[in-house]
Amino acid sequence: MIKVIISGVNGRMGKAVEALCKADEAVEIVGGIDINLGVPHEFPTADNAFSLETRADAIIDFSHHTCAAALCDYAAKTGTPVVFATTGYTPEEHEIIRKASEKAALFTSANMSVGVNLLIELSKKAAAILENFDVEIVEKHHNKKLDAPSGTALMLADGIKSVRPELEYVYDRTGRRAARSANELGISSVRGGTIVGEHDVIFAGTDEVVTLSHNALSREIFAHGALCAAKFLVGKAPGLYHMPDMLALDD
Repeated sequence: MIKVIISGVNGRMGKAVEALCKADEAVEIVGGIDINLGVPHEFPTADNAFSLETRADAIIDFSHHTCAAALCDYAAKTGTPVVFATTGYTPEEHEIIRKASEKAALFTSANMSVGVNLLIELSKKAAAILENFDVEIVEKHHNKKLDAPSGTALMLADGIKSVRPELEYVYDRTGRRAARSANELGISSVRGGTIVGEHDVIFAGTDEVVTLSHNALSREIFAHGALCAAKFLVGKAPGLYHMPDMLALDD
């Protein structure tokens, strides 16, 4: 039985993780963390990890990127593995996570979907083959999403740039009147309605266009990936792990 603490337990993704954990006989929720308390649960809740008297095999975090420092402090002091499944981390927060991974097993991914991570690998392969094609990324999300572009779009862009390092990210073309340069990697964001998450990677060449797409139809796919990551971390040595480690995509 794996004991799990859910950070951001009262948010939409926290609720999705809670439902999955309750449906999994191999998982027990032993605590929840949220800045907005008052929602009744069958397990103890607090506004920070140190206030919980219980200990867990792993923490799944779907709260907010600003909570990273507190969770890293807890992880470093207790050795508790943490799955950081949210987006929008600043460079300073990424460094805090990296430093804490010297003391505990930590897992980061801007997108917990297996399909999205496969899309990243396919995009890298396409970028290598279609080396003279223009590359554009279009991401679409619901109107409540705070960060833009999405962390997933940046993961896709970083993957492509690892193959074509000459590419430079372009987020806005409104301030100039000029033809597209060959080394641009355009990233566009759409926000509206209840779109869970859609990502298109467009390779546009002369007289032909190749588009790789992923559509998320529910938030459960991200919750499922995060729970799989938590199970993956149990027993792992301190270090910073990512989705390719869990899926062995680099093999």
